[in-house]
Amino acid sequence: MGSAAITPLVRKLFRKEQPGAGLVAEPVRIGSLVSFRGEKRALTVDDLEKLVWRLLERAVAAAGPHDTPAPGEHEAVVRSLALSLYRLGDLEMDDVQAVALGPEKLAATLSARPHDLLSEDADQLHDQLLQVACLHIIDFFTRRSTFVARTLVEEARQTRRLVEAIDSLTQRFPTRYTEDAGFEERYRRHLVQRHGRLTVFGIEVDDDWPLDDAYLSLEAVDGKTQRTDTEASADHGRPADRPERAEQALAGRERVLLRGVAGAGKTTLVQWLAVTTAERRPSRDLAHLFGRVPFVLPLRSLTRAGRELPTPSDFLTAVGCPHTAPSGWAERVLTAGRALLLVDGIDEVPESQRDGTRRWLRDLLREFPGNVWLVTARPSAVRENWLGADEFHELSLTPMNGEDVTTFINRWHAAAGNAQEEADRLIATVRSRQDLSRLATNPLMCALICALHRTSRGFLPRGREELYEAGLRMLLERRDLQRSIDDGVQMDYRSQVLLLERLAYWLIRNGHSQMDREDAIALIDQTLPAMNRAVVTASSAEEVYRRLLTRSGLLREPAEGVVDFVHRTFQDYLAARAVIEHRDFSLLVRNAHLDQWEDVVRMAVAHGRPHERGRLLTQLLRRGDKVGRHRVRLHLLAAACLEHATELDPEVRQEVELRAAALLPPRTYSEAKALAEVGHVTLELLPGPEGLTEHEAAAVVCAAALVGTDTALPKLAEYRDHPSPNVRNVILGEWGEFDHARYQKAILSGLSLEGRPHLLVRTHTELAAFSHFPPHPYVALFGPFTGPEITRALCDKNIEELSLSCERLTHLDFLQAYRHLGRLSLIDGPMVADLSPVVELPLRELLLRQLPRMSDYHCLNALTGLRKLFVGDGMTCRDLDALPTTAPLEDLGVPSTVTDLTPLREFWPALTTLRLNDPDEVPLPPPPSGLRTLADMPSLSTLAFSARLVGAFATAGAAFPRIESLRLVDVEDGHDLAEVVAAFPGLRELALAAGERPATVDAAPLHGIGTLRSVEALGTVRLVSTERVSQASVRQPPESRY
Repeated sequence: MGSAAITPLVRKLFRKEQPGAGLVAEPVRIGSLVSFRGEKRALTVDDLEKLVWRLLERAVAAAGPHDTPAPGEHEAVVRSLALSLYRLGDLEMDDVQAVALGPEKLAATLSARPHDLLSEDADQLHDQLLQVACLHIIDFFTRRSTFVARTLVEEARQTRRLVEAIDSLTQRFPTRYTEDAGFEERYRRHLVQRHGRLTVFGIEVDDDWPLDDAYLSLEAVDGKTQRTDTEASADHGRPADRPERAEQALAGRERVLLRGVAGAGKTTLVQWLAVTTAERRPSRDLAHLFGRVPFVLPLRSLTRAGRELPTPSDFLTAVGCPHTAPSGWAERVLTAGRALLLVDGIDEVPESQRDGTRRWLRDLLREFPGNVWLVTARPSAVRENWLGADEFHELSLTPMNGEDVTTFINRWHAAAGNAQEEADRLIATVRSRQDLSRLATNPLMCALICALHRTSRGFLPRGREELYEAGLRMLLERRDLQRSIDDGVQMDYRSQVLLLERLAYWLIRNGHSQMDREDAIALIDQTLPAMNRAVVTASSAEEVYRRLLTRSGLLREPAEGVVDFVHRTFQDYLAARAVIEHRDFSLLVRNAHLDQWEDVVRMAVAHGRPHERGRLLTQLLRRGDKVGRHRVRLHLLAAACLEHATELDPEVRQEVELRAAALLPPRTYSEAKALAEVGHVTLELLPGPEGLTEHEAAAVVCAAALVGTDTALPKLAEYRDHPSPNVRNVILGEWGEFDHARYQKAILSGLSLEGRPHLLVRTHTELAAFSHFPPHPYVALFGPFTGPEITRALCDKNIEELSLSCERLTHLDFLQAYRHLGRLSLIDGPMVADLSPVVELPLRELLLRQLPRMSDYHCLNALTGLRKLFVGDGMTCRDLDALPTTAPLEDLGVPSTVTDLTPLREFWPALTTLRLNDPDEVPLPPPPSGLRTLADMPSLSTLAFSARLVGAFATAGAAFPRIESLRLVDVEDGHDLAEVVAAFPGLRELALAAGERPATVDAAPLHGIGTLRSVEALGTVRLVSTERVSQASVRQPPESRY
């Protein structure tokens, strides 16, 4: 018997859950839940027998006409089973204990059958029906909203009792495990002390910033190429490439490669993860880190001086941990799968050694599965999918948005002890100056701007080079003068810069991030004789080194005898100055394709004189022309350098621009991103919409938007009436990065609404700005908004379609004001439990995802105009009868937890589209009987489901000739399309989308479907042998060229 037949009967045995029940933390006695006991009984004993009769009738029907169980004894079985179920009211146990007991033992506890009055067959029928009922009773208990909370309380109490008992035992009988546990506590305290404070630019070294105050939750996006419009629309309300807070993006992931530019906050995130995990207080999103043991492994330290990468037994020694672990402790932690491994800085490893680093990682992954890994790198340090074969998910830290910048500035000034008025002035300055807002995109640059604003009394330079130069002067010259420090060693600004240049140049030439102290002192000793002794008063190179280390704010000793630059950005800046002074252009060009040299090349162009810039850029172009594998990178780098070349030979500038123009138009998101990094010159090269494909037009808009200043507005305006909704969705998703009023006037006011493009709002600043915009009927709110905040912003907007992903929502009452709302998406609402406020809205489409407290959908039967319902992942829904069975649905999506599809034809006979098994779920194949039901539905013509279920359709014992349109998700590499041909002989349209990893699929079998007219590959699916499918048009997304 299916769940759809039994669940409604079991529900009637118990009272309906009352409001306020969630406040009870104690387990609830079962006798207080049943509906046939107490003063307010809702079910009499006779009613109970009637329910049992219905249960028996359904069992008989399921058995079939020739296999009737226990004929002639049904009345005796019903009386016996009713007596057994009636004993639910007598049980001296609570719901938590019943669930722990399990259905078989619960049935044995309830059994009240008189064995001598029932035959063997009747006795067996009684037992089977009672076990089935107990299975669904336990399922009922687990669905109650208070059950999880009470279970956690009970588990916590049991755990505490167990810990106390074990502690008592281990005190009497010490073991290796107690030795490990004692060391782990010391190690955790060490991690908190070592990584619990930050040195932030512009805040004195003696006043390190507590990590809890310093940590700013930045945003990250999926590292894969941006999804296509078809994928985005099929993702049911989720905007493509949606940024998430880093903790949310990391949630539940065991292997992540995180990319971010210099100063983006990668190392700070590593420290925060280590500390919160060591303190056993990870955030809700990172609950999978609870109880894990962090290992912070900075590669710049591990690979110093050509050292071999360590084995687990050497992890602590390699990073300078002063504690000695019990023998074999680290290996035991990794073997048990309890470790959190934070491998920081692939870009700090010389490129020639990165393959070896990957082999080291793979060896550890193979030998110690089940641990959690985070590996960080600069964006261009390693290719896309560098660790894809090892199931690493790629994420990229995004530039700070306006709200993050404001938060950082306020926190910086509070930590520095400055008045709030000074912070407010700087915030206003950053917002009003485009050159500053372009620079204030990561924590390092924000800290530099804050420090300069404070020391220069509000004056801030323009441009990156000027900003770095001013920062150096502040650190090397002004700070000690203002603090009247005299340590006996005097050096003017130029002398300090010269010595620091030598150190930075040595590091970059040797491909290192750190150097031994003795090497640093030797370099200083070689340089001192040529310096003016009148401005360097020191008796030895050792004294000068100590002075630079303690007073410059640029150097540090991360371990005994080792020195490096606090910020890689200043190392590159100083190394570039040295390259120009040494006229070492050939060295620079020879290494320009390496990511470690990219910023050095840019800063060298900024430092150089006009003829030096021309020579350097010309050599970059020539090497790009000759070395094909580096051509794109070198030509784009040359174009990016134009931003820093304030004066340059016009012919050289023209040559650079011509090479860049050959890379246009961009065709993918990654190409658009690469062009945007070139800077403003990109805007002059980007074409208009005429003659571009949809992919090219979307990529051009992305590139212009990513440049991120108001100078991009004229280019974006050219695309505001583009016929593709995807292109206009990109425009509507990027407005928050611009001056809001200007963007609305220049772009949004003339934007075509054809295809219903949605305006995306992510922050409170954007929401406040949107409240002053003219009405826009299609809106997506993806941010920490509450119902009242949404109401204030949207009250007069005549919203027709609304997508909400707002974790702070507690109810949906505010939606009743939107009397024109025809389409609603609700995503990621952990506190929303009641859908009834939407039943009076004129909804045609309703899409639901990640609403774990939502379990009752019957109120939706009141939506007489509802045509499309999608219930996705993260929803409590196991049976079709939980959904609105009388709504006139034509398009239905159900999660993978629903496996019995048999009632579909009875509930929704006019269904034309069915979506099974959300892409985020692990698919469970429906029984063949349910699939055969689909074959008998006369109107059903469109299906969407996981590619891993195709086999179930092919072997269901029925063909599906009525299905004309099919979309397969989670397509894996090498997927065999022959099963599609067998199961869907009448197919006209086929779309294929990959899962986490790229997939190459042979299209040749599709020639066997004569009706096929369209095949579309989405995202990272690549079709081969497409010439064999001559009867259909084949569309594939373009591949990135650079």
